[in-house]
Amino acid sequence: MLIEEKIDKLIAEFDGMDDWELRYKHVINIGKNLQKMPIEFKVDHNKVKGCQSQAWLHAKMEGDRIKFFGDSDALIVKGIMGMILQVYSGSTLNEVLRTKPTFLDKIGIREHLSMSRANGLSLMLKQISLYALAFQTKLNMLKIVKDNESQIS
Repeated sequence: MLIEEKIDKLIAEFDGMDDWELRYKHVINIGKNLQKMPIEFKVDHNKVKGCQSQAWLHAKMEGDRIKFFGDSDALIVKGIMGMILQVYSGSTLNEVLRTKPTFLDKIGIREHLSMSRANGLSLMLKQISLYALAFQTKLNMLKIVKDNESQIS
């Protein structure tokens, strides 16, 4: 599924909900349905630094797609992470890097978060971008090395 389709699907889930209590319950349910993060990924270097809650984010490449794993000890944070990972996980690096998180504004989630939670959200999004950038840089370097090796041969 293309990242745009994932975004449209997520926005549609919230479209019929005018009551913010319902929206929060849905966010929490998204978190409860988040794929379980393997315990070996819950290490200090995967913590979302600056997040008020305990939150972890890990990424790995699977073919040409980046897969994210996340977890938090706070229900709302875990749900927000679940929303973000629904969109970005399983996408290509280019999709992740070019897709701005405007879908969160369309849903209206940012305006209903406390300052500390909004800061944690920004930090999660930044970490997702940094993972994608790091993987893209690594792939570009491998391509350069491979190209150089073929020129030498």
